[in-house]
Amino acid sequence: MKLNEISDNVGAAKTGKRLGRGIGSGLGKTSGKGVKGQKARSGVAIKGFEGGQMPLHRRLPKRGFNNIFRLDYNEVSIARVQAAIDAGKLDAASVISADALKAAGVIRRVKDGVRLIGPGEPKGALSFEIAGGSAPAIAAVEKAGGKVVVAEKKKADAAE
Repeated sequence: MKLNEISDNVGAAKTGKRLGRGIGSGLGKTSGKGVKGQKARSGVAIKGFEGGQMPLHRRLPKRGFNNIFRLDYNEVSIARVQAAIDAGKLDAASVISADALKAAGVIRRVKDGVRLIGPGEPKGALSFEIAGGSAPAIAAVEKAGGKVVVAEKKKADAAE
């Protein structure tokens, strides 16, 4: 093998466009940019500009609002918790809290707390210490002999 015999694999390197090399190339003169003006220059983004006319996003009325006090909960189903217990990731005898669910990999991060929701039936008596839950989910846990302690949590960024 000699240095002059070494080459890339077929398709490994893409050949760049040769711009501005005569009209016969198809990309001569204006290099595929059309004619002169703002859009022919580099670094231009005129998104939403309507030529001086009031843009659509400013003509339409504003609606609704974002509630800055709204809490963002992790919703965990009873079935998902029971699956983690069956897999041996959660201990059914201890209190199941947001930190325990995070350690078990049921939730990725603790947001403003955990809400227990719908489908599934717990196999045994489970004890939860969470931010809330739906009425049917809490009823299902209590029916199986467990208990749900609702501990209110404040918004995460306000606490720090």
